[in-house]
Amino acid sequence: MTAPSNAEPTLARPVQLHFRGDWGQANMHRICGWIAQEIGDRAPDGSRFAIWSGRGGTDQIDALQAGEADIAIVTPTAAVRAVFDGAVSIGGRAAQPNLRALGVLGQRDRLVVAVDADLPVHSVSDLSACADRLVIATSEDDGVNLIGWAAHHGLRLAGADPESLRAGGAQFRYSERPFPAIHRFATGEANVLIHEAIMTPAWQRIANTRPVRYIDWGTKVFDGFSAFGWPTAGIEAGFLPGLLQPLRTLDFSDFAIVCRDDLPDDIAYLATWCMIKTRRALEVQYAHFPSDHSPVTYPVDPTAMADTPIPLHPGAARAYTDLAGDTGDGQILIWS
Repeated sequence: MTAPSNAEPTLARPVQLHFRGDWGQANMHRICGWIAQEIGDRAPDGSRFAIWSGRGGTDQIDALQAGEADIAIVTPTAAVRAVFDGAVSIGGRAAQPNLRALGVLGQRDRLVVAVDADLPVHSVSDLSACADRLVIATSEDDGVNLIGWAAHHGLRLAGADPESLRAGGAQFRYSERPFPAIHRFATGEANVLIHEAIMTPAWQRIANTRPVRYIDWGTKVFDGFSAFGWPTAGIEAGFLPGLLQPLRTLDFSDFAIVCRDDLPDDIAYLATWCMIKTRRALEVQYAHFPSDHSPVTYPVDPTAMADTPIPLHPGAARAYTDLAGDTGDGQILIWS
């Protein structure tokens, strides 16, 4: 790294960095592109940057451990903590203590259970009593998709084991991403929805064809997730269509920017420096959303960025210290 203490840092050597984002059209790819461009502006000729498509789940961690990615993004951050310390096994994985964080970018999200109001269901455990009437739209529990893992784990803790539901006649309709599942519920193809991405317009259409009911996961589920550090969170009345009172549910928030502990210190420092210093370049891409419905929370707060679910990489920690109180740069932004 070359730069006086009061100057912009740059890399002294060409680098080749591999980022791992989402399927290609969502927030993780956008975040990866932002970081890669900002590092690239401060790296010498010959540097190369690639963004690989991923799924945003445990596949990101696998890619880091295999050396296929240098920096990856995972959501929700609660799952990153679970993978790091091994308090619960996701997809059979053991603890992975060599993971480090560069920061967290906010996304206010929840894992919500919604049902057709005609069903005699007022708790998740009630699903078992009417299994033969259920078509459940969610994601598959394949050891990678964290939506599917959390949904199935929650069902088990609630006493509505997915295999028992199937044996009783329930059908599961799986999709990798939220929107096919939300559409199935909105159009009546499914009568139970267990999913996230609640800030998106798709959730505002789920009650267009019939009344819906939102279900509290229940104390057993909340306690079971809390045991390995996965928090609960609330949704205020009116945020979702037909939600007449506040709902307590499972948190599904935030993007963790993750690496291994052997990522070179100067790269970790510069990547984090860029996220802090050029954060307006990301914020402005979401400014057309109301702040409480934005897929990425804005304004980006460096103090919140540094509050990571796993230890910060030492280079990242130094960047947060060096830029404490920074208000961002005044660059001319592409999207403003």
